Amino acid sequence: MANQNKQTNTPPAKTAATTPKAPAAAKTVVKTPSRHEYFAFEKENYILMLVGVLVIVLGFALMSGGGTSDPNVYNPELFATRRIVIAPMVVVAGYIIEIIAILKRGKNVNN
Repeated sequence: MANQNKQTNTPPAKTAATTPKAPAAAKTVVKTPSRHEYFAFEKENYILMLVGVLVIVLGFALMSGGGTSDPNVYNPELFATRRIVIAPMVVVAGYIIEIIAILKRGKNVNN
């Protein structure tokens, strides 16, 4: 009977009302990422983007020049066809190449 009078230091059992129930253990599916999940674009897209940037830089290079060191001297080369017609068309072509490079879909698209 001596054991019955002994007090234990264990806390009282928690009831279901005080303890939030944990959701049932769901199976987690671990998906190994493919190459397409690491990069936003494929190799062909990056090459097109690089070509587009080079075309834009070429257009701006065509626009440069034609100025003079003396502001009182008129240089008709400033308004040459290369600077006011051809160069802006090259720049716009570069931007169109960039848009195509961004919007082009890959060959292995499952969606």
